[in-house]
Amino acid sequence: MRNLLTALAASTMLTGMAHAAEIYPLDRATILARSPFDFKVELDAVHGEADVAVLVNGKPYAEVFGKPAEFVAEEKDGEGKVLGSALILRDLALAEPGQYVVEVKAGDETKSVTWDVYTTPEVAKAKNIIFIVGDGLSVAHRTAARIMSKGMTEGKADGRLAMDDLDHMAFIGTSSTHSIATDSANTMSAYMTGHKSRVNALGVYADRTAPSQDDPKVETVAEALRRTTKKSIGIVTTAEVEDATPAAVVSHTRKRGDKADIVGMMYNVQPDVVLGGGSAYFLKSDVPGSKRKDDKDYIQLFTDAGYSLATTKAELTAASGTNTGKILGLFHTGNMDTWLDRHELKKGTVDKFPDQPDLVDMTTVALDQLSKNPDGFFLMVEGASVDKMSHPMDWDRAVVETIELDHVVAVAREFAAKNPDTLIVVTGDHTHGVSLIGTIDDEKPGDEMREKVGVYDDAGFPNYTDADKDGYPDKIDVTRRLAIFSSNFPDYYETWRPKLDGPFAPSIQDADGKYVANEAYKDVPGAVLRTGNLPKENDTAVHAVDDVVLQATGPGAEEFKGYMEQSDVYKVLADVFALGTAQK
Repeated sequence: MRNLLTALAASTMLTGMAHAAEIYPLDRATILARSPFDFKVELDAVHGEADVAVLVNGKPYAEVFGKPAEFVAEEKDGEGKVLGSALILRDLALAEPGQYVVEVKAGDETKSVTWDVYTTPEVAKAKNIIFIVGDGLSVAHRTAARIMSKGMTEGKADGRLAMDDLDHMAFIGTSSTHSIATDSANTMSAYMTGHKSRVNALGVYADRTAPSQDDPKVETVAEALRRTTKKSIGIVTTAEVEDATPAAVVSHTRKRGDKADIVGMMYNVQPDVVLGGGSAYFLKSDVPGSKRKDDKDYIQLFTDAGYSLATTKAELTAASGTNTGKILGLFHTGNMDTWLDRHELKKGTVDKFPDQPDLVDMTTVALDQLSKNPDGFFLMVEGASVDKMSHPMDWDRAVVETIELDHVVAVAREFAAKNPDTLIVVTGDHTHGVSLIGTIDDEKPGDEMREKVGVYDDAGFPNYTDADKDGYPDKIDVTRRLAIFSSNFPDYYETWRPKLDGPFAPSIQDADGKYVANEAYKDVPGAVLRTGNLPKENDTAVHAVDDVVLQATGPGAEEFKGYMEQSDVYKVLADVFALGTAQK
């Protein structure tokens, strides 16, 4: 028996060794016909070029691909260590749809992947697509937004969110190529390219080399639109415009933090409307507040390219009347402040940037500008701070951001009612581990806030009001409010209350670089220390692996159904716009 087990172990080891390190695109990749992508083979050992055989559907790869790849005898890591040999072929495009089986053999190394190359109808189903993303949008955010903004009586909501009535729905898997857990870069990139990738990656397959921008690229939706159509492109966000979600529309990098370079990638594509924060990465390095390390002035470059510039809500209104069709709006050096801070609390950085537009304002201007194009448009709108306020468990800000996002959905629906050739998609890029469990009632007796949490029959209903009927609660610090908690967290002090003094900072670094509870909240009446369930390298709550909900309405929306991967969503967008055929 021992000899048998030894033999099995040896054969298992040999089997594990007998494979190429990787082939990009990966197995089961879905590739739009005629869409450019980079092909790469990474081998574990050093081989001679003549010893490497690559077949595609049984034929020499160069015969099928139309050209040979570059052979790299010794590919190295950032420290000069040899990783093995590699083949790289840039800007490959496959015109014929069908199944492509790619087989690699080099010595004892073998590897095989299968790609599905698909095409689309020759005639587009829709003229316009409005793709709305609530970053981190989870079911609990939606439920809380409905209750907080609409109210509830005797178990029935007193109103509906605009997103509630979108008539087609799917559950969307968000996992990355290397992990079940995920981030905004690779999730949004999957939506915008049809290819899954690794955490932090945008528009590339993450390879083994150190440089962040030499990885195998895949075409983004903006590039596909520029290649095949005359449609306009818009990007609207409350984050920095070079942040992961908006960057995914145009970018190619293994490192989402390459923000200065992402601005350059955005300039290369030149979306017609770009609105959000992040001006620090557009400014020359010698300008105060700049985060660039070079002398490129992208404000000037965009202006020279015909863009009207806006840095405030008032300037955005003025720019929308210039009729140029191209607007660059940068309303903050970093991420824009939340709706709650802009309109009510005046915290965060509102004192420095007092005239920031709302997400609704930006979306309305974008739709007005983009709709001037008779060929139609693609508009991506991101409510970024649903996520950015969920990380620090600042639930009231996160929920109000969700309400603002829903107001954007209402604007999109109003546009589509007048322009029925418009597809609206509303989704999250990933979820958070957040649950709405009941209410917190200050009027319950006792000093221990934990005992004021009402669950089951004791929860009752919260007492938010909306006297001015603007769709937002008149105030968030009501006496009976929503009880929302995260399933994961660092060490922090739970205060059981809205954060009226500014966005919540649950933890801070100690002398050892570990994150510990922020004692600024220690003396809040009723506050309790919660020992975290995350490694102490984490300063906030993290994303969840839960599926996101996608809802859609309009031409092509019926294709969203059941369970889908995020890369499948791109196939629907490509199908609706007929991106498999040249339309120019």
